[in-house]
Amino acid sequence: MPGGMNTERLAHFPDCTVLTEAEYPAWDHFVSEHPGASPYHLSIWRHIVERAFGKRWCVVGVVQNGRVLGGIPLVHMKSPLFGNFLGSMPYFNYGGVLVNDESLAEPILERTIALAQELGVNHLELRHLENHYPHLPVKTGKVSMWLDLPSSSTELMKSFKPKLRSQVRKGEKNGLGVKEGGIELLDDFYTVFAHNMRDLGTPVYGKIFMQLILEAFPKTARLIIVTDSTSRPIAGGFLLGFRDRVEIPWASSLREYNHLQSNMFLYWNCLQYACDQGYRVFDFGRSSMGSSTFKFKAQWGAQSVQHHWHYWLPDNQDMPEMNPQNPKYQLAISLWQRLPVSVTRVVGPFIAKHLP
Repeated sequence: MPGGMNTERLAHFPDCTVLTEAEYPAWDHFVSEHPGASPYHLSIWRHIVERAFGKRWCVVGVVQNGRVLGGIPLVHMKSPLFGNFLGSMPYFNYGGVLVNDESLAEPILERTIALAQELGVNHLELRHLENHYPHLPVKTGKVSMWLDLPSSSTELMKSFKPKLRSQVRKGEKNGLGVKEGGIELLDDFYTVFAHNMRDLGTPVYGKIFMQLILEAFPKTARLIIVTDSTSRPIAGGFLLGFRDRVEIPWASSLREYNHLQSNMFLYWNCLQYACDQGYRVFDFGRSSMGSSTFKFKAQWGAQSVQHHWHYWLPDNQDMPEMNPQNPKYQLAISLWQRLPVSVTRVVGPFIAKHLP
């Protein structure tokens, strides 16, 4: 089992177990039919997180007669700097438990806690859109911003306020171009992404992480690149579609080109792509309520979807605060922003792989 995860202490839940490799196809079938599933529940992520980050992935699930009835994917996050914990799903906005019957949610949690105790972790972090575990400590400060899409991008443009339409059209007037594609555009995207993450003071993921996602989802993982009049990449978005919803987990733009409306032009082209591909919902990603990014997404008409991040905390300890707003990280962020991008591209991935 991944990372030495064993189930000796878990035997008193006869139908709930850590799934074996042979049971992953049944898990993926269950995910494919569950209305609350996300792409991050699929078993392909075991290869991605193990190859990109060296982390172990598993599923605690309920299996009867070869059928999966519920489960939760987990990644074991362990580092000297950021601690030892289990998450579902780290690196992304969604994960958490999926069940056909809500009565299965508690046995799955109990089995997951037993696994956490086996591993000696400091806490569990389970990312949900539903309040599956009201008895657990929970954070509700984050929301996703979802925009219902019309059948055509023409209709969508008409729905925008005049100021927003004007900002998008300024990008065209300023000679900005756009490219849509897959892994062949990764170098362009990553150049912009790494620069922007340095400016934010955040360690950047290794390029291999995004390469693996593009390889795993060749039809639904796409890159949108905005270029200036000299064809230089100045903004980029990473899109991942699943069923009728497409998410933009990562987007970046070079600040010195923002006066050209490059960021607005990027998001418009991402929305246009989503409409043209027949998606019904555009997911702008996670924000804190009332933040500047929240307001940016709201101007496009996106509506908030509440997050519930549940925690199991042994010994009644405080909920962890591993986010840029934590005062103890402010000095590190300030120092990081002063480093050359070439340095952050080398050092950043060794740190980012431990950040959930």
